Amino acid sequence: MLLRDNLVAGRLTLDEFSERLDGTHEARTLAELDRLTADLPAEPSGAPEPHRRTPTRWSVAVMGGVERTSRWRVPARTTAVAVLGGVELDLRKAEIDAPEVEITAIAVMGGIEIVVPEGVAVELNGFVFLGGKEQNVADVPALPGAPLVRIRAFAFLGGIEVRSKPASGQRRRALGR
Repeated sequence: MLLRDNLVAGRLTLDEFSERLDGTHEARTLAELDRLTADLPAEPSGAPEPHRRTPTRWSVAVMGGVERTSRWRVPARTTAVAVLGGVELDLRKAEIDAPEVEITAIAVMGGIEIVVPEGVAVELNGFVFLGGKEQNVADVPALPGAPLVRIRAFAFLGGIEVRSKPASGQRRRALGR
């Protein structure tokens, strides 16, 4: 729960969460487990936050491109629009604000690519007319405490692709580095 709480609070990216969760499975002693969370607060901050309207982050590309591929904050609702252009949303290093993220993807004669780390649950639904929507997510067990990513896809003469890639630490371990 400590790792998940810090992920939701924005103190860990999905990439960092995945690496630390892998570390919990590899740990042999309590000291090894403690090292994985030593830099994280043990308890959430005291007072609950006042109720706020959930913000929506917009990524819009009209005859151009938008990339969000490094560390960035993902609110509970995100909208990506591509008109004669392309949008890439890479969630592997993203700071997630909620246990569930809803992405509305709208492609009109353009393309949208959404990348999630392996082990993150994805639900893809929507409507496509003369285009395509595709989900290429690795068939691996879901990471405990990882957020659910719901994608509502709407495409007209365009395409929307959701795929998973290993977190950077997972890739280094797989390559033996």
